Order: sequence, then structure tokens, then C-alpha cells
Amino acid sequence: MPPLFEFAAGQPGPVRKRLAELREQLNYHAHRYYVLDDPLIADAEYDRLFQELLQLEEQHPELITPDSPSQRVGGAPLAAFATLTREIPMLSLENAFGDQDLRDFEERLHRFLHNNEAIAYVAEPKLDGLAIELVYENGLFTLGATRGDGVTGEEITSNLKTIATVPLRLRQAEGARLPKRLAVRGEAYLPLAGFRELNAQRAQNGEALFANPRNAAAGSLRQLDPKVTAQRPLAFFAYGVDDPTPLPCQTQHGLLQHLAALGFATNPHTTRCPDLDAVIAHFRHLAAIRNDLPYEIDGMVVKVDDFAVQKRLGTKARSPRWAIAAKFPASQATTRLVNVEFGVGRTGAITPVAILEPVEIGGVMVARATLHNEDEMRRKDLRLGDTVLVQRAGDVIPEVVKPVIEQRTGAETPIHMPATCPECGEALVRPAEEAVTRCPNAACPAQRLRSLIHFASKAGMDIEGLGKKVMEQLVRQGLVRDIPDIFRLRAEELAPLDGWGEKSAANAVAAIAARKETSLAKLLAAIGIRHVGEVTAQLLEQHFGSLDALLHTTEANFLEVAGIGPQVATSLADFFGDPAARQMLATLQELGLTIAAAPPSSEGRLEGTLFLFTGSLRHFSRSEAKARVKELGGQVASTMSSKVTHLVCGDKPGSKLTKARGLGIGILDEVAFEKLLGG
Repeated sequence: MPPLFEFAAGQPGPVRKRLAELREQLNYHAHRYYVLDDPLIADAEYDRLFQELLQLEEQHPELITPDSPSQRVGGAPLAAFATLTREIPMLSLENAFGDQDLRDFEERLHRFLHNNEAIAYVAEPKLDGLAIELVYENGLFTLGATRGDGVTGEEITSNLKTIATVPLRLRQAEGARLPKRLAVRGEAYLPLAGFRELNAQRAQNGEALFANPRNAAAGSLRQLDPKVTAQRPLAFFAYGVDDPTPLPCQTQHGLLQHLAALGFATNPHTTRCPDLDAVIAHFRHLAAIRNDLPYEIDGMVVKVDDFAVQKRLGTKARSPRWAIAAKFPASQATTRLVNVEFGVGRTGAITPVAILEPVEIGGVMVARATLHNEDEMRRKDLRLGDTVLVQRAGDVIPEVVKPVIEQRTGAETPIHMPATCPECGEALVRPAEEAVTRCPNAACPAQRLRSLIHFASKAGMDIEGLGKKVMEQLVRQGLVRDIPDIFRLRAEELAPLDGWGEKSAANAVAAIAARKETSLAKLLAAIGIRHVGEVTAQLLEQHFGSLDALLHTTEANFLEVAGIGPQVATSLADFFGDPAARQMLATLQELGLTIAAAPPSSEGRLEGTLFLFTGSLRHFSRSEAKARVKELGGQVASTMSSKVTHLVCGDKPGSKLTKARGLGIGILDEVAFEKLLGG
């Protein structure tokens, strides 16, 4: 094909100028077409400009820029994704499943803020896609990653460049300055039309079909070859940034308008709600139009509009206090309850699982569903052979809602909890205060296996290559009997196993070795202490700082940690007092496991302090005051002890004040407390 434009040899200046013009025109028209849905030129004219760009770049590859539209076609394939660690986590959201949950959410906000002032919100459709982050430096898209676990995600920049609604360069209003760095967060998704077209194509090629648009979007973005991603009709809606401070926005509503001005697509069904009644009305509106939208949504995200109020509310370990996801009623279907199996968890909990005649719910075939526990089975009066209503709770976890009693024939039979462990035969027990029946045998093979699977999983030490099936194989072969055995594995033992080879064995051993240096919080969440998950593990790391300190801590000391109650404190004391557990930890250290020092607080002015509050505070709610202490590196106690360094007194302080004076503890009124926090 002859070139559309000819330039004299050795004159890159005119070429550079023409390429800049083409980039500007093509990016402008792509924005009009994909984001604004208001094209100004015909497709043929756009194609002509694009072909000219490709020809000039082929002749002058040194003039290709990162924001060129040609970069959307996909780069070279990758061997694997790199990981990205972010300073400001992408938090998950708590869920609301009805009007009352939303009203309870607002009530919690008022309690925390210590007032009943009206709160304005922004309500946004909750797309069923994949949360991603896009990083722009001086207006240029330089880095993109998946949410991952919130802190660490997969770097998929090349794949994200292929999405037409992801700006490669931010639009700049005349006279306005772009921020030096901007991390934009939003949802990558696959429109329904594109999903149907993709599945039709896969069916024609004899490939497995995607179950739903979310799976298709996630699979498309995790392609190692960006050219495959470029063939998938993905789209993107922006809904926030990691830190709005550098932007000229004081509200979420203003931020969305600003993002739109920068060139991002924002959801047209987002609205500002002056109060909670308007939020509920918009939720019903979205539920009514849900099936008419060109993409799937599974609910609505509700955010406090004012950034200053968001900052006061702060965040919890996993989610912001100022936002909640209002979920639509779960997808439901009826099927037959064929059998009930009883599984044994890593803490010995016996969990009944319904075995169902397979049924499709929300695009997913469901053959198993949780029955929770014995009390739930009895309350629902479930029987074998029942026709049952099944739902994907929150559109995710299948559960049996109830039997359809009208369809009973009389042939249905009762469900009985086993008297002995289905794995080891030990007599089961059910403590009077608990709803869960347990196997008390710590040596139960099922418990041991589940503990090992958890230790290696993403929620534990995240050892790549040691998933559930692999761990089952290693236990079956007798190579792994306990946690330390994982760190004793050798490549020559693994290579001969079915499905293995020298390379996969070497990779697994390398992955295990890479986890020998870990954090205290990660280790505590992995080793299977009852009632201790990621959040509690982080609290323990922040409070005690080292494993040695935990090994010499009493139950009373555990109770001094804010967020740890009597049940968790007892469990911790039992675990660290157990000779077998102490020996296991010692063996891990002998095998080379090292624990990195706990990261310092972002603001450590109150490091080493322990605060206790008494009486009613006027300028803070109790929750807000505690949160501020923790943000500055301090800890908060729930009971008086000699370890308390500061007692903060509000109105009517009570007996704690007398005890503090007797112990010589520093006493602060609310004014002094505010000064200590820095105003």
C-alpha cells in the first residue's frame, strides 16, 4: 500500500509534527466515540487516520510514544505478571441486603460522628467486573494493576492499554494543571453484547464458554499475550482515586465530574442523593432497570459525598466506614436436595453441605450449597428429597434458603447429624455456648489437611504452586504431615510425582524458600489459631511486634489489645501455651523461617502509648477518638491496668479516674487530648 503522506528523507520534523496531529485527532475521536457515545466522523475516516498513523510509525519506530493509539493493539507476550504493591490499599466494601441494612449503616455513621446532622451520599451502580487501578504520571498512563488482595495486585499495564475507554493521556482543560501523579480506580467489565459475541466465537472454535461476563472480563485481563486481550471488547468506568487531596474536588460527586473532564468514562446512572431516602429510592430504580442495562450490575455502591466527612470516618481493617455495597436480592432457583455431606474444617467444625441436582443460578451451575450448621438445618426443617429454594448469597456463595413444603410427597427423610467424626471416628462435641459441632481430635487427618491447605493458601503464606489439590497429593504421598514438613520438601522428592517434573518441582521449592522470610501478621494468620484471621493477626503484630513477645504473653495481656475479646484472648493463650504449638514454631525457625520487623506506623507520635477512655466526649465520638490514637501509632485498652499510659476523661468519668490516680497514670481532659493529637 503506498504511503498516504510522503516526507523527504532525513526530515523527521514534519513526521513528528504529523504524528502528534494524528495522535491528538485519533484520541479525541476515540473519546467522542467510546466515552461520550457522540462520534463526529465516520468509521471509515477514523480508520484512514489510524492507518496513516501505523504507516508513519512503522517507518519511524523511534517516534512512537506511549500515548499513541497504536499501543492499544497489544504488545509482546509476557512470561508472567509482575506484582505491584500499593501504599494506599484498595479496600473491599461491607454489604447491605435491604433497606434496614442501609438505615443501620447511616445510624453507625451518626454514632461515630457523634451527631445527627444530615448526610449526603453518592449512589453508583455496582458493576460485576474486575476492580483495577490506573496510574498516570504527568498525565501519561504508565502503570495498571488488578486489585488483588487490596495491597498487592498483578501489573497488567499492556492489557489495560487495549481498553478503548482507558485514556492513554489525560485531557487537560485550558489553564488547568495535571497532577504529577494520579491513581484512578474503577471497574473493567465486558458489556453483555460483547460477552455474547465472545461466547459465540468460542463455541464456534470448540472452546469452553465463559460462565458470565465477570469471568470473561477477568480471564481477558489475565492473558499473558496482550494481543488476545485486545480482541476482547472490554470497557472501563472510573469511580474514584487513591487520594483525592491533590485534586480540586471536595466531594465524590465533584470527583466524578473531574474524572469525566480528564477523559474517563463515568457511569451515567450515578446520582447524588441528599439523604438516605433518596439513596433507597435510587436503589429501587436501579433494580427496576437492571435487566435493561447493557452490562451486568449486582447492586449499588453508596458513598458519603463529602471528603472531609469521609476522612473523619476513616477506615476499618478491610473496608471504609463511609461506604457500603447495597446488593440486589440474590439470584434464586429451585432444585432437589439429594444428599447431605458433612465436612471437617481446619478447626474441627463439622459443616453440613447440601448435594443438589445441578441447577443454573445466575450463569453458574450449582451442585453443592452450604447448610451452615445443625441449628440452621433444624430451623429450616430440611429433609432429604425436598424440593429446595437455592440462592447465590450476594450473587456468590450458594446456600439453601428453605424447602418448598407444598411439593413434599411424604417420601422425604430426616437429616441426622453424625455422632462421630466422618474422617477419624472421634466422638463429636458441641459446646453449650456454640452453634457448631466439632471434632475434638487435634490429630484428625481432615483437620490436619485443611490446616495445611490454609497455611499454603493466599489467606495464609500464599505459596505459589501449593494449591488444594497439590497439598492433598503431598499428604496422600506422606511427604507432608505437618506445617514444618512443607519447608523440608526437596525437588528430588517432588519431581517423580504424578503431574510433576523437574521444572515444576524446582519452582515449588523456590516458592517455598521465598516464603521463609515473612511478617508476623502473615504467619499468625496462616498457622491456624482459632478465631485469628488477617485482621486480628495485624492487631497482634502492631501491639506485640515479635513472636517472642507473644510466647510470653498472658490471656490478660491479650485482652488489653483493642479489638480482641475474651473468646479470642482465650484461644490465643491456649495456642501459645500448648507445647506442641510452641515446638512447631521453634521447628519453623530452625528450618530458616525468619520474621521481619513490624512496619512502623505512618505517624508514630504516640508509639508506645496505651490509651483508655472514660466518660462522654463532646468533640469526638468514642470510636473516632480511638481511631485517631491508632492512626498515630498508639494503642487503646478496654480495661484499666498499670500498662495504661493515658486516661482520657470526658463528662462523668466514673471509677476509672480514681483508679488512674491511684496508679499514677497520666490524665487528660478532652482539650488536652485534642492538643496531643495535634489540634
